[in-house]
Amino acid sequence: MTAEAETGREAEHERPVPVRVPPVAADRPVRWGVLATGGIAERFVTEVGELPDAEIVAVGSRGEASAKEFAGRLGIPRAYGAWAGLVADEDVDIVYVATPHSAHRAAAGLALAAGKPVLCEKAFTLDAREAGELVALAGERGLFLMEAMWMYCNPVIRRLVELVRDGAIGEIRTVQADFGLEGPFPPEHRLRDPALGGGAVLDLGVYPVSFAHLLLGEPDRVQADALLSPEGADLNTGILLGWDAGATALLTCSVTADTPRTATVTGTKGRIEIPAGFFSPDRLVLRRSGAEPEEITEEGLTGAGGLWGMQYEAAEVMRCLRAGETESPLVPLAGTLAVMRTLDAVRDRIGVRFPEAAASAA
Repeated sequence: MTAEAETGREAEHERPVPVRVPPVAADRPVRWGVLATGGIAERFVTEVGELPDAEIVAVGSRGEASAKEFAGRLGIPRAYGAWAGLVADEDVDIVYVATPHSAHRAAAGLALAAGKPVLCEKAFTLDAREAGELVALAGERGLFLMEAMWMYCNPVIRRLVELVRDGAIGEIRTVQADFGLEGPFPPEHRLRDPALGGGAVLDLGVYPVSFAHLLLGEPDRVQADALLSPEGADLNTGILLGWDAGATALLTCSVTADTPRTATVTGTKGRIEIPAGFFSPDRLVLRRSGAEPEEITEEGLTGAGGLWGMQYEAAEVMRCLRAGETESPLVPLAGTLAVMRTLDAVRDRIGVRFPEAAASAA
């Protein structure tokens, strides 16, 4: 276990009293602290910078040099060479955790123990046990916590959910979604390193699985098959989910093949198609039985390759913080825990085990 992980665990036990953070006032920006300096953190800073009521005030890393370089390049006022410095910053209203999956438990736990609300990247943790620990800690402290499943906050995805609930395509029978990258990625890359929670399922498969959960809830049956790397990471994985009501979901993820990255929801009265970049769409096509196709678009969205829609999840987080809410109705913690249970089941079926070092460090 790393020193920062140990500090986080100790802090959780030292400060059990609920924090009850007051709502953020409407007359000032919500001040964000970013924990990590990788590509996803940079994209978050760039997109959240589009919001007039958001301010990135600090960044924290495990190294002072990387923190200062990141802060200087992106115009962030303060840089900390340790996570503890960031979570102790009194000007930070909420911490965005953007580390690899293996460090989510430690980083988010440290922030919550310090009394900071948290937005934590997906996959939320390495497994459901760790996810449950974070949810319990947030509950004990009375703090806001949310998985950064920005897909759920996308206006087009929200419209899709409305259409399904209104019966536009009848009862759902099948869900299909895929997310694959061509690679190749070397064994030490985070997408292949088991010590970092690497593999297609946690990094990419979380999107198709979350998409199916959004529409159908937690499945009753989980089947999966995969190609594993020599180091034990899943490279190409197929997932079949089943529900007692009769629906099925066929999902794939890969770090060896550039898949279409599309999604389709088919019901008894029609289907809804989402084009490439289904996790950040700017449009969908509704095909009702006996009717002409309808294209539904959302102005201002650029889809995959442009803005990913992180500004929408940040806006939802800030709405919650201003309202004094401890979780978002768009990305509920019960849903996050259910997704983690499904991902655990998939890894169990394909034989993916993370090293003890990864589990303890997180």
